[in-house]
Amino acid sequence: MYGDEATIRRVLTELGDTWAVVGLSENRNRAAYGVAQVLQRFGKRIVPVHPKAGTVHGEPGYATLADIPFDVDVVDVFVNSELAGAVADEAVAKGARAVWFQLGVVDEAARERTLAAGLEMVMDRCPAIEIPRLR
Repeated sequence: MYGDEATIRRVLTELGDTWAVVGLSENRNRAAYGVAQVLQRFGKRIVPVHPKAGTVHGEPGYATLADIPFDVDVVDVFVNSELAGAVADEAVAKGARAVWFQLGVVDEAARERTLAAGLEMVMDRCPAIEIPRLR
């Protein structure tokens, strides 16, 4: 298990409400689209991060985390495991407070680097599944 209940609760309720969703595009058929919608329903501000940088759920997108001109609390990662480590490193550089790797996204080395940098880390879990359980 890559996220104990206390860490999941802390990331979802205490670390801030601005979530950069890496891999979120206007494609309604992708999991990121629905998960971002759930996060919004629970009061999170979502920030789409995708190379095409479109507006999703009313929020303007950015091509990279570095392009976002404000602070981000949590970076929610919807890219495959081979690319996720680089995104985690970008989250550290951005000053995020936590990194969340979605279901099926696993990178042990990235997890170790992220935790060593002082960020919270949840891996191979989905916030859209976890957040309703907190209410």
